[in-house]
Amino acid sequence: MAESTEEPNIDLQESESNNDNLNIKLSNNIEKLDLLDLKADYIDEESPPREEDCINSKDWKEKKKHIFILSSAGKPVYSRYGSEERLVTIFGVMQALVSFIQDSQDVIRSIHAGNLIFVFLLKGPIIVVSVSRTGESEEQLRLQLTYVYNQVISVLTLSQLTKIFEQRRNYDLRRLLAGSERLIDHLLTFTETKPEFILGSVRCLPLSVPSRDAITQTIISCCSKVKNLVFAVLLADDQLITLVRMKKYNLQTSDLHLIFNLVSASESFKTAESWTPICLPNFDSSGFLHAHVSYLAEDCQACLLLLTVDRDLFFTLS
Repeated sequence: MAESTEEPNIDLQESESNNDNLNIKLSNNIEKLDLLDLKADYIDEESPPREEDCINSKDWKEKKKHIFILSSAGKPVYSRYGSEERLVTIFGVMQALVSFIQDSQDVIRSIHAGNLIFVFLLKGPIIVVSVSRTGESEEQLRLQLTYVYNQVISVLTLSQLTKIFEQRRNYDLRRLLAGSERLIDHLLTFTETKPEFILGSVRCLPLSVPSRDAITQTIISCCSKVKNLVFAVLLADDQLITLVRMKKYNLQTSDLHLIFNLVSASESFKTAESWTPICLPNFDSSGFLHAHVSYLAEDCQACLLLLTVDRDLFFTLS
């Protein structure tokens, strides 16, 4: 990677003490800011290197966008490419940058170094970072990081996440997120290939009005007597067919995107009825809804999700 001759600029959130945009030079001990070129000197040479873990490989360095999740204590949580265990130094650098700015009573938002953009999203005990040279704007990258954070919340709930780090600041969150990496991986692909994520919209399956109304009325007639059923969502091929809800509740677009991602990333849903908890952050970040997920037929792409607050309602919904 060619080194930029430009001085890196750090974009800081405005603070009460200084409402002007701040541009500062990095301290001498962080002269080279390109995380993609950091050396993994900490790796034990006697341990057999695995291809996915070797951050010095040409393949790893040539990735145009890296996404990292870490705790505020610097504990690795997720890396889009490579193994977190072998990226400890990089996670440490990112945490040090965040702490360095926080010591000045400010919040780091982004770093621009040539065609490379570092975007930081700080959410309580979680830090999400994008290192990108794709040409996407800072706003696009920040929106993507917000989706990644919401995906973590959808697995854990904000209440559980907050409680964990209040009790143990250096907790290794990978223990609870084990198996959920595929959801984050798939979500990142979604946000890069589906324009509805950037537009804040939902794609609807083209149907005639009578056909869509007939489908909706069928779902209502079957589910109207089921207590504690909050939402019924019918989708196919990442497109919404219909949405039925309780009158006093609404489902935000970003929450629908998480539902789409869950279905699209879970091939196991196609083989049998499933019962899975999901937190929808914009609906209620403090608790789970329980989703009964089923495809209408083996050769049908239509998937029906019935979301309820009652964890014991599986057999009623089957």
